[in-house]
Amino acid sequence: MTVYTPRRAARVLLIDADDRVLLFEGSDPGRPGHRYWFTPGGGLDPGETPAQGAARELAEETGLRLTPTELGAPIWSETVEFPFDGVWYRQEQEFFLVRVPGWAVDTAGFNEVERASVHGHRWWVVTELATSTERYYPPDLPDRLGPVLAGGAGC
Repeated sequence: MTVYTPRRAARVLLIDADDRVLLFEGSDPGRPGHRYWFTPGGGLDPGETPAQGAARELAEETGLRLTPTELGAPIWSETVEFPFDGVWYRQEQEFFLVRVPGWAVDTAGFNEVERASVHGHRWWVVTELATSTERYYPPDLPDRLGPVLAGGAGC
């Protein structure tokens, strides 16, 4: 029986003017060959709201500073289970949508774990992501982004 560590998180779908989504490439220190792409964001600090955590993580991981109010309401939430560095997590996470004309990503705010486990970033076109053989999370990201990019209210 797997014992899960509960975790709350906030993630950001950062979309540029060309409808590309920013993803980071990372690996699990406990499984160095397990590489994957993921959205900016991460675990919430004690007492932090999802919007506060999303704004903090966005600033730390990309250099883009927005207030929690500027993020608006989350567009979807989910619960995921995954291992990282030998610990299994059950993570409740909310996704926020942020559109920018463009952005030069600044990772100077990465913490020690991020510096060791994040290997780069890329702006992905959704159709490229959907046909890619690369691993990315969430695995249904292209399907969820379609309605968002078409101007839908959320996913």
